[in-house]
Amino acid sequence: MRDGQLKIMRKEIAQFLQAGQESIARIRVEHVIRERNIWDAYEILEMFCEFVLARVPILESQRECPSELREAVASIIFAAPRCSDLPDLVHVRNLFAAKYGKEFIAAASELRPDTSVYRTIIEKLSVSAPSAEVKMNILKEIAREYNVNWNSSKTEAEFSKKPEDLLNGPKHIAAPSLSVSQSSAVHSPPILEHSNTSLNGQQGHSNQSAVAVNNIPRLATNKPKPPSLKDQSVEPKTESKETRSQSSDPLEKARAAIAAAERASAAARAAAELVNFNFSSEARAS
Repeated sequence: MRDGQLKIMRKEIAQFLQAGQESIARIRVEHVIRERNIWDAYEILEMFCEFVLARVPILESQRECPSELREAVASIIFAAPRCSDLPDLVHVRNLFAAKYGKEFIAAASELRPDTSVYRTIIEKLSVSAPSAEVKMNILKEIAREYNVNWNSSKTEAEFSKKPEDLLNGPKHIAAPSLSVSQSSAVHSPPILEHSNTSLNGQQGHSNQSAVAVNNIPRLATNKPKPPSLKDQSVEPKTESKETRSQSSDPLEKARAAIAAAERASAAARAAAELVNFNFSSEARAS
């Protein structure tokens, strides 16, 4: 039955090549290769099953798997879950699990180094895509079988392309990223120059206002609590008013405000120390 399906699939591929629909033929040939691999794997498994059947008395007499049967047993265990058309293999696999334990089954299923799974079984039951060379050989074989006059140059060119060429690659994405980085590097010095000139007070009124705005957080963080003594709290306020009235430059106003805030903070600390000193002296007197 499977052999008849393979013949039908190969004939359809020949018709696609004859009609010039090579793109469909390139896809269909993978199904043909996969079916052919499964068919080859079934033939090998049939041979292994007959070999194990002939050695059943040896399997029953020994607790461990005999070395001459290890390859056949491990290959059957590995292929059982991968061959859905052969449910009897799963039953045989369960019998091996009951005799040799789950660790023996796991080692064969996971292809651990200490197992002896037949290499051809692993290749035939692999789910990876076939190579371009294998696909090209099967297409040429089908064309010769059905006498199709087919020029394979186009398909060979498609198979020779790398995956990044088929997807137009990352080459078109890498160029804009370089231009963005270069443009940012070119425009960065004027920004630094602009910030330096604004700090030196050599720009216009807008640059000076920006510096004054940048200094506002420092005022907010250094603003002290209202002092408790009246004579010390009045002095910073009068000086700050005189400074604001005398200076019309925003930068000078900001500097004067910072100086006033620092003096107010010093006055507040002095007041706190004075209060602590009075409390300590009263405590000693009592």
